[in-house]
Amino acid sequence: MQDAARAHLIVTGRVQGVCFRAETQQAAARLGLTGWVRNRRDGSVEAIVEGVQSDVMALIDWCRSGPPMSRVTEVAVTWQTHRGEFADFGIRF
Repeated sequence: MQDAARAHLIVTGRVQGVCFRAETQQAAARLGLTGWVRNRRDGSVEAIVEGVQSDVMALIDWCRSGPPMSRVTEVAVTWQTHRGEFADFGIRF
């Protein structure tokens, strides 16, 4: 895949109980990305995202505002080596 990228995200703020995971999954599907998203015990949301770098960056930008009821305070991004290990983008529990 040309310009393949992988990012690990930690999103903090009011991001649980506001459909953040479901809407992240929908946004990732629209962008053709793979990976997963899940809630963490500390109240944040974590995601691994793979795909074309510009699309990964578009999802990161989306996460900075999130769904209407969310209040994102930070999106910490760690770039990783693309692995191509996912068939789709899912919600983990």
